[in-house]
Amino acid sequence: MKAIYQKRYGVPVLEDVAEPEPGRGEVRVRVRAASINARDWHVMRGDPVLGRLMLPAVMGPRGPRRRIRGTDFAGTVESVGAGVDRFRPGDEVYGDLGDAHGAFAEYVCAAADEIEFKPAGLSWAEAAAMPLAGGTALMALRDVGRVRAGRSVLINGASGGVGTFAVQIGKALGGSVTAVCSPRNVELVRSLGADEVVDYTGSDFTRLGRRFDVVLDLVGNRSLDDLRRVVAPDGVLVLSGGGTSRGRARLFGPMRLIIGAQIAARLSRSGPRIVVPATSPSRELLAGLRELAEAGRVTPAIDRTYQLAEVPEAIRYLEEEHARAKVVITV
Repeated sequence: MKAIYQKRYGVPVLEDVAEPEPGRGEVRVRVRAASINARDWHVMRGDPVLGRLMLPAVMGPRGPRRRIRGTDFAGTVESVGAGVDRFRPGDEVYGDLGDAHGAFAEYVCAAADEIEFKPAGLSWAEAAAMPLAGGTALMALRDVGRVRAGRSVLINGASGGVGTFAVQIGKALGGSVTAVCSPRNVELVRSLGADEVVDYTGSDFTRLGRRFDVVLDLVGNRSLDDLRRVVAPDGVLVLSGGGTSRGRARLFGPMRLIIGAQIAARLSRSGPRIVVPATSPSRELLAGLRELAEAGRVTPAIDRTYQLAEVPEAIRYLEEEHARAKVVITV
């Protein structure tokens, strides 16, 4: 089969590799679409360098631990391994492979308890856009932020992959959503339901003179003190920013803010909570996203689509040209 393969840090290539066979508790899926996430270019480049030491399941000293890139996918079940009774050949599914990677390929094997039936009414591309980005937004706002009617939410990075889901999920949960983005994305974010949009080139959202019940930072470009300034005393600051690419691996990257926040969270005895959620493949999150999509509360926003052979260009576009919403690969 064809797959985007990588031995060392740098640009991956399209190669012929052996088709995977499902083990016990796994299903083999014919991939119809996959999507690009910030984690793909981080792993592709080994960025940040510190991650090569702190994330040994994902990054090695000279190259990624898993050779085939990509984690989000949607496709058709081709075969099932021993012990799988929930899925059968022909079922349409979607999922997130997490640290296992391998979605930028014609076939993938996934644990049956970490995938879910594809949302009815969504295209393959739309379904593939949802798992990691949508799951991150759902966990951050529903589970960590406990957003509900009457709660105010600020999203920094509202036009990105996670941000476009977060705007919609924040509204679906009943919150009042303030979205921070660039001027070219104001209309997109507003169309997704944001109550207020802040153009960061004209206004500093950390100096609005207001505080929010939940602040979700998806960029990692502001200091911890700046971010805490806009969180209500009994509110929560959720950090899930992947940082921005500079075309080369950095020593700390977004981990500087994350590590600082984790230390502050342990030492703080008062003020807003600081949470760095760890999103991992979860059928529960996928089921929650499916329900929202089928109810018409969440619709994946897609910027561009590419073919499998064009994955390196798709990753470059996401890294360097500030893609908005999701970038999807059709297989």
